[in-house]
Amino acid sequence: MKKIGVLALQGAVREHMDQIESVGCEAVVVKEANDLIGINGLILPGGESTTIRKLLDRFHLLEPIQRLAKQGLPMFGTCAGLILLAGEIVGYESPHLGVMNVVVQRNSFGRQVDSFECELTISKLEKTVPAVFIRAPHIISVGEDVEVLATYQERIVLARDRHFLGCSFHPELTKDTTILQYFVDMIDEYSK
Repeated sequence: MKKIGVLALQGAVREHMDQIESVGCEAVVVKEANDLIGINGLILPGGESTTIRKLLDRFHLLEPIQRLAKQGLPMFGTCAGLILLAGEIVGYESPHLGVMNVVVQRNSFGRQVDSFECELTISKLEKTVPAVFIRAPHIISVGEDVEVLATYQERIVLARDRHFLGCSFHPELTKDTTILQYFVDMIDEYSK
């Protein structure tokens, strides 16, 4: 059984864990470096990216996660998790993890009161999924080998860079597991 870790410092941790278990994988709470041992993939949930970064530093998780990223561990960032993965963040001198070849703009869909839900078409899967946007970022540009999987109002909101998957929205806040299943398939691809 695949073990998928969920960074449990802030955000919709329980919702991610419930979805992981619903697709037949084991969900692992990640709060310290030892929790990373033996996982097959890692989800970085939403929340507030600056706060999560401070907690990554406080709990000495930044470097172990960067090391696993460089070793090829599949990682999936939702909302703030996308910001953590991004190689560049508009208005910031340096990125957080900095492992995904994308440039991200924070809060590009407005404030908390501007949150919304919509249907998105995932081009590669030829499927429409529900998407919940809460103070969401978007991807301004992608590197050469990054695959754009979905856009909303001409903004990139879902992309894949090798073993990294980043989305602007919160798939864990819906009952649809399409995007999580896509990530599980990525884990299978990278474990071969």
